[in-house]
Amino acid sequence: MPPHFPSDSNHGRHAVRPLGRHKSIHRLLGGGEAADILLWKNRNLSAGVLAGATLIWFLFDVVEYNIIPLLSQIAIFVMLVIFIWSNAAPIFDRAPPRIPEVVISEHAFRELVLTSHHKLSYAVSLLYDIACGKDLKKLLLVIASLLALSVIGDSCSLTSLLYLGFLCAHTLPALYQRYETEVDHLLARGGEYIKKFYEKIDSNVVSKIPRGPVTGVAFKGSDSIQ
Repeated sequence: MPPHFPSDSNHGRHAVRPLGRHKSIHRLLGGGEAADILLWKNRNLSAGVLAGATLIWFLFDVVEYNIIPLLSQIAIFVMLVIFIWSNAAPIFDRAPPRIPEVVISEHAFRELVLTSHHKLSYAVSLLYDIACGKDLKKLLLVIASLLALSVIGDSCSLTSLLYLGFLCAHTLPALYQRYETEVDHLLARGGEYIKKFYEKIDSNVVSKIPRGPVTGVAFKGSDSIQ
Protein backbone atom coordinates (compact mmCIF):
# COMPACT_ATOMS: atom_id res chain seq x y z
CA MET A 1 0.00 0.00 0.00
CA PRO A 2 1.55 3.35 -1.04
CA PRO A 3 2.26 5.87 1.71
CA HIS A 4 -0.26 8.62 2.37
CA PHE A 5 0.90 12.21 2.47
CA PRO A 6 -1.23 14.78 4.28
CA SER A 7 -2.20 17.75 2.19
CA ASP A 8 -0.90 21.17 3.14
CA SER A 9 -3.12 24.19 3.55
CA ASN A 10 -1.47 25.87 0.58
CA HIS A 11 -1.81 22.89 -1.75
CA GLY A 12 -5.31 21.72 -2.49
CA ARG A 13 -6.37 18.82 -4.57
CA HIS A 14 -6.40 20.89 -7.72
CA ALA A 15 -3.15 22.72 -7.03
CA VAL A 16 -0.76 23.47 -9.84
CA ARG A 17 1.60 20.57 -10.43
CA PRO A 18 5.38 20.99 -10.13
CA LEU A 19 7.18 22.74 -13.01
CA GLY A 20 3.85 24.14 -14.23
CA ARG A 21 2.77 20.81 -15.73
CA HIS A 22 -0.87 20.73 -16.80
CA LYS A 23 -0.71 17.80 -19.25
CA SER A 24 -0.48 14.10 -18.56
CA ILE A 25 2.94 12.48 -18.63
CA HIS A 26 1.91 10.54 -21.75
CA ARG A 27 1.14 13.74 -23.66
CA LEU A 28 4.35 15.39 -22.44
CA LEU A 29 6.32 12.51 -23.94
CA GLY A 30 4.68 12.99 -27.34
CA GLY A 31 1.64 10.78 -26.99
CA GLY A 32 2.80 8.33 -29.67
CA GLU A 33 4.49 4.97 -29.79
CA ALA A 34 7.65 6.37 -28.21
CA ALA A 35 5.62 7.47 -25.18
CA ASP A 36 4.06 4.00 -24.96
CA ILE A 37 7.55 2.46 -24.94
CA LEU A 38 8.84 4.82 -22.24
CA LEU A 39 5.76 4.22 -20.09
CA TRP A 40 5.93 0.43 -20.60
CA LYS A 41 2.49 0.15 -22.19
CA ASN A 42 3.87 -2.78 -24.19
CA ARG A 43 6.12 -4.62 -21.75
CA ASN A 44 7.69 -6.91 -24.36
CA LEU A 45 8.63 -4.05 -26.68
CA SER A 46 9.92 -1.86 -23.84
CA ALA A 47 11.95 -4.76 -22.43
CA GLY A 48 13.37 -5.42 -25.90
CA VAL A 49 14.44 -1.79 -26.29
CA LEU A 50 16.07 -1.86 -22.86
CA ALA A 51 17.84 -5.14 -23.65
CA GLY A 52 19.11 -3.73 -26.95
CA ALA A 53 20.47 -0.59 -25.30
CA THR A 54 22.09 -2.69 -22.58
CA LEU A 55 23.73 -4.91 -25.20
CA ILE A 56 25.08 -1.86 -27.05
CA TRP A 57 26.45 -0.42 -23.80
CA PHE A 58 28.03 -3.78 -22.92
CA LEU A 59 29.73 -4.11 -26.32
CA PHE A 60 31.11 -0.57 -26.42
CA ASP A 61 31.92 0.06 -22.76
CA VAL A 62 32.63 -3.32 -21.19
CA VAL A 63 34.00 -5.33 -24.13
CA GLU A 64 35.39 -2.07 -25.60
CA TYR A 65 34.38 -2.80 -29.17
CA ASN A 66 35.20 -0.27 -31.86
CA ILE A 67 32.32 0.92 -34.01
CA ILE A 68 33.98 0.09 -37.37
CA PRO A 69 34.95 -3.53 -36.56
CA LEU A 70 31.54 -4.11 -34.98
CA LEU A 71 29.64 -2.82 -38.02
CA SER A 72 31.91 -4.83 -40.33
CA GLN A 73 31.30 -8.05 -38.38
CA ILE A 74 27.55 -7.43 -38.30
CA ALA A 75 27.57 -6.86 -42.07
CA ILE A 76 29.56 -10.10 -42.60
CA PHE A 77 27.11 -12.04 -40.42
CA VAL A 78 24.06 -10.65 -42.23
CA MET A 79 25.58 -11.38 -45.66
CA LEU A 80 26.38 -14.98 -44.63
CA VAL A 81 22.83 -15.49 -43.37
CA ILE A 82 21.38 -14.12 -46.61
CA PHE A 83 23.77 -16.27 -48.66
CA ILE A 84 22.83 -19.47 -46.81
CA TRP A 85 19.12 -18.60 -46.86
CA SER A 86 19.13 -17.79 -50.61
CA ASN A 87 20.89 -21.03 -51.55
CA ALA A 88 18.90 -23.22 -49.18
CA ALA A 89 15.49 -21.73 -50.05
CA PRO A 90 14.93 -23.83 -53.25
CA ILE A 91 15.84 -27.03 -51.38
CA PHE A 92 13.23 -26.49 -48.67
CA ASP A 93 10.73 -24.90 -51.09
CA ARG A 94 10.96 -21.53 -49.36
CA ALA A 95 10.94 -18.02 -50.77
CA PRO A 96 14.32 -16.26 -50.88
CA PRO A 97 14.82 -13.39 -48.42
CA ARG A 98 13.65 -9.95 -49.46
CA ILE A 99 15.07 -6.74 -48.10
CA PRO A 100 12.23 -4.38 -47.11
CA GLU A 101 12.35 -1.08 -48.94
CA VAL A 102 12.70 1.95 -46.68
CA VAL A 103 11.13 5.09 -48.16
CA ILE A 104 11.49 8.47 -46.47
CA SER A 105 9.36 11.17 -48.01
CA GLU A 106 10.78 14.60 -48.71
CA HIS A 107 8.09 16.17 -46.53
CA ALA A 108 8.97 14.01 -43.52
CA PHE A 109 12.68 14.73 -43.93
CA ARG A 110 12.02 18.46 -44.25
CA GLU A 111 9.81 18.45 -41.16
CA LEU A 112 12.54 16.63 -39.23
CA VAL A 113 15.17 19.17 -40.26
CA LEU A 114 12.94 22.15 -39.48
CA THR A 115 11.95 20.75 -36.10
CA SER A 116 15.58 20.07 -35.18
CA HIS A 117 16.61 23.55 -36.31
CA HIS A 118 13.78 25.17 -34.34
CA LYS A 119 14.64 23.29 -31.14
CA LEU A 120 18.35 24.04 -31.51
CA SER A 121 17.70 27.73 -32.10
CA TYR A 122 15.37 27.85 -29.10
CA ALA A 123 17.96 26.14 -26.87
CA VAL A 124 20.73 28.53 -27.98
CA SER A 125 18.47 31.56 -27.46
CA LEU A 126 17.43 30.31 -24.02
CA LEU A 127 21.03 29.72 -22.94
CA TYR A 128 22.00 33.16 -24.24
CA ASP A 129 19.24 34.85 -22.22
CA ILE A 130 20.27 32.94 -19.11
CA ALA A 131 23.96 33.78 -19.64
CA CYS A 132 23.09 37.48 -19.88
CA GLY A 133 21.96 37.33 -16.25
CA LYS A 134 18.32 38.21 -16.81
CA ASP A 135 17.30 35.48 -14.36
CA LEU A 136 19.97 34.89 -11.72
CA LYS A 137 18.14 31.87 -10.32
CA LYS A 138 18.21 30.07 -13.68
CA LEU A 139 21.84 31.06 -14.23
CA LEU A 140 22.92 29.51 -10.93
CA LEU A 141 20.82 26.42 -11.62
CA VAL A 142 22.36 25.93 -15.08
CA ILE A 143 25.89 26.43 -13.74
CA ALA A 144 25.27 23.90 -10.96
CA SER A 145 23.82 21.42 -13.47
CA LEU A 146 26.79 21.83 -15.82
CA LEU A 147 29.23 21.37 -12.93
CA ALA A 148 27.43 18.19 -11.86
CA LEU A 149 27.47 16.96 -15.47
CA SER A 150 31.18 17.74 -15.70
CA VAL A 151 31.94 15.75 -12.55
CA ILE A 152 29.82 12.80 -13.72
CA GLY A 153 31.36 12.91 -17.21
CA ASP A 154 34.86 12.96 -15.74
CA SER A 155 34.21 9.81 -13.73
CA CYS A 156 32.65 7.68 -16.49
CA SER A 157 32.85 7.26 -20.24
CA LEU A 158 30.54 8.87 -22.78
CA THR A 159 28.92 5.52 -23.53
CA SER A 160 28.12 4.95 -19.85
CA LEU A 161 26.79 8.51 -19.56
CA LEU A 162 24.51 8.04 -22.57
CA TYR A 163 23.35 4.67 -21.27
CA LEU A 164 22.64 6.17 -17.85
CA GLY A 165 20.57 8.92 -19.48
CA PHE A 166 18.68 6.35 -21.55
CA LEU A 167 18.10 4.20 -18.46
CA CYS A 168 16.66 7.18 -16.58
CA ALA A 169 14.45 8.15 -19.53
CA HIS A 170 13.27 4.55 -19.88
CA THR A 171 12.38 3.96 -16.24
CA LEU A 172 11.65 7.27 -14.48
CA PRO A 173 8.52 8.23 -16.51
CA ALA A 174 6.88 4.86 -15.75
CA LEU A 175 7.78 5.10 -12.07
CA TYR A 176 6.51 8.68 -11.95
CA GLN A 177 3.21 7.70 -13.55
CA ARG A 178 2.78 4.95 -10.97
CA TYR A 179 3.60 7.14 -7.95
CA GLU A 180 2.50 10.49 -9.39
CA THR A 181 0.76 11.84 -6.27
CA GLU A 182 3.62 11.04 -3.91
CA VAL A 183 6.27 12.43 -6.29
CA ASP A 184 4.30 15.63 -6.90
CA HIS A 185 4.00 16.14 -3.16
CA LEU A 186 7.75 15.65 -2.62
CA LEU A 187 8.60 17.94 -5.55
CA ALA A 188 6.32 20.65 -4.17
CA ARG A 189 7.98 20.38 -0.76
CA GLY A 190 11.44 20.42 -2.35
CA GLY A 191 10.51 23.44 -4.47
CA GLU A 192 9.44 25.34 -1.37
CA TYR A 193 12.71 24.54 0.41
CA ILE A 194 14.77 25.58 -2.62
CA LYS A 195 12.78 28.81 -2.96
CA LYS A 196 13.35 29.68 0.69
CA PHE A 197 17.06 28.86 0.40
CA TYR A 198 17.39 31.04 -2.73
CA GLU A 199 15.57 33.93 -1.04
CA LYS A 200 17.94 33.66 1.92
CA ILE A 201 21.00 33.66 -0.36
CA ASP A 202 19.58 36.53 -2.39
CA SER A 203 18.90 38.69 0.67
CA ASN A 204 22.13 37.91 2.53
CA VAL A 205 24.67 37.63 -0.31
CA VAL A 206 23.50 38.57 -3.80
CA SER A 207 21.67 41.77 -2.85
CA LYS A 208 24.80 43.06 -1.07
CA ILE A 209 27.05 42.72 -4.14
CA PRO A 210 27.67 46.19 -5.63
CA ARG A 211 26.59 46.53 -9.22
CA GLY A 212 27.41 49.20 -11.75
CA PRO A 213 24.97 50.90 -14.08
CA VAL A 214 23.39 48.51 -16.55
CA THR A 215 22.45 51.08 -19.19
CA GLY A 216 25.81 50.83 -20.93
CA VAL A 217 25.88 47.02 -21.18
CA ALA A 218 22.25 46.19 -21.75
CA PHE A 219 21.24 44.68 -25.09
CA LYS A 220 18.37 46.69 -26.54
CA GLY A 221 17.85 44.59 -29.63
CA SER A 222 19.38 42.60 -32.40
CA ASP A 223 20.91 45.73 -33.98
CA SER A 224 23.20 46.25 -30.97
CA ILE A 225 24.77 42.81 -31.45
CA GLN A 226 25.79 43.50 -35.03
